[in-house]
Amino acid sequence: MPYSPLLIKPFKDELTALGVKEMLTPADVDKVMAQDGTTLVIINSICGCAAGVARPAIRIIMEDNSIKKPDSVVTVFAGQDLEATARFRSYIPDIPPSSPSIALFKDKELIYFLPKFRIESRDVNDVANDVKSVLEEYLAV
Repeated sequence: MPYSPLLIKPFKDELTALGVKEMLTPADVDKVMAQDGTTLVIINSICGCAAGVARPAIRIIMEDNSIKKPDSVVTVFAGQDLEATARFRSYIPDIPPSSPSIALFKDKELIYFLPKFRIESRDVNDVANDVKSVLEEYLAV
């Protein structure tokens, strides 16, 4: 059963206020995943490490104008957007479910995945620097 939309609205808004687009349905996921270019996917969550580390790390990335951004930055909320989350996870079948997590695709190929166990109990700046390093490597001209 999904979480109450009222309960998670602030957690979703934290990302959408930064320009991160929501994938609410399987069709939304398929549309995004069919695109060429680079796509950063954030699997959002209600847990403390999402609130204290993952979302703030994404905020650092999105607000830092010196960091080149992927062509698309999208999110799906595990525990709420159940069908969309399941559909996204079908694009990474060899990776166990992990929320929060952060994935980077280039031309439909998964090139980076940061699972929950590498987010929780870490400093927000360490996670932001991990993602920044990957973006710098893969988005370089």
